[in-house]
Amino acid sequence: MTQALLGLLLRAVIVLAGTALATFSLLWHAPGDPALAIALARYDAVVPEEILAEIRAEAGFDAGFWPAFLAWIGPLLTGDFGNSSVTGRPVWPDLLSALSYTIPLALTGLAIGIAISLPLAHLATRRPGGWIDRGAVALASLGAAIPAYWLGLLLVLLFAVKLAWLPAMGARTPAHMILPALTLGLGVAAALTRIMRSGILEARGQPFLPALRRRGVAERSIGRHHVAPHAAVPVITVFGLELAFLLEGAVMVEVIFARPGLGSFLVGAIEARDFPKVQAVVILTALLFVSINLLIDVIYRLIDPRIGAHNA
Repeated sequence: MTQALLGLLLRAVIVLAGTALATFSLLWHAPGDPALAIALARYDAVVPEEILAEIRAEAGFDAGFWPAFLAWIGPLLTGDFGNSSVTGRPVWPDLLSALSYTIPLALTGLAIGIAISLPLAHLATRRPGGWIDRGAVALASLGAAIPAYWLGLLLVLLFAVKLAWLPAMGARTPAHMILPALTLGLGVAAALTRIMRSGILEARGQPFLPALRRRGVAERSIGRHHVAPHAAVPVITVFGLELAFLLEGAVMVEVIFARPGLGSFLVGAIEARDFPKVQAVVILTALLFVSINLLIDVIYRLIDPRIGAHNA
C-alpha cells in the first residue's frame, strides 16, 4: 500500500511539473510583446520604450526562458505564486478573493447535481426499460450533449429575459447565484444520473445475488452490502472527475453571467499577460485534479483491495 501511494505521489509531482512547464512555455511563446500588454493594463495608455524595458527587466523577460522559468518555479515550491505583473500586489490575496465567489458557486452546483441525480437514478432502475428509465436516459444524454455556455444562455433567455424571474448578471444577491449554479448543476446531474443508473443495474445483475436471496438475505442488506459497493466504483470515478471539472465549469459560467470570481480573474490575467496570475490558476486547477485522482485511488483500494493488488 505504501509503495503504491509513493508511486501515485511521484506521478502527481511529474504531472504538476509538466503542467507548470507547459503553461509557462505557452505564455512565453504567445504572439505579441508581453511587456506591452502589461504596460497597457498597468497604465491604460501607450508608454515609452524606457518603461517597456523596465517592465521586461522586472518580469525577467530579458533573462531568457529557462532563467525566468527557474526564477518563478523556485518560490512556487513553497506555495508562493509571486506578485502580479500588473498591480505588483501578491497573487494569493487576489486569488483567494476570487475563490470566495467561485467555491460557493461550484459547491451549490454540485449540490443541485446530486439532488437531481440520486432520486432520478433510483427511480430509473426500479423498472429498467420503463418510461421513467427511458425518460431519465434521454434527459441525461441531452444534458451531457449541451455545452455549459449554451445551457447558460438558454436559462438566461427563459428565466431572466422571457419570464423576468431571476437576475442574469452580477453577484450582488443570493438570487444572482441561482442561474449559474443551475447551469453547473444540470451538467453534473446528467453525468451522475447516467453512471449511477449503469452502476446500479450492473451491480444488480451480479450472478451471486440470486444465491443470497435464496439463502434468505434481506433485500435491504443485499443493497447495502453487495449492490452499493459494486456500483460505487464507477460512480466514484465520475464523481471525482465532475468535482474537478466543476472548477473549470465555474470559470466558464462566471464569464457567461459576468460574475466576479476565478473566471474574471483568469480572463483579465490572460488579456494583460499577467504571468503569475495565469500560472496560479493553472497550477491550482492541476493540483485539484491530481489531488482528486489520488483520493480516488485511495478510496478504490479501501473499497476493493484487489484493485491495489492488480495495479501493483
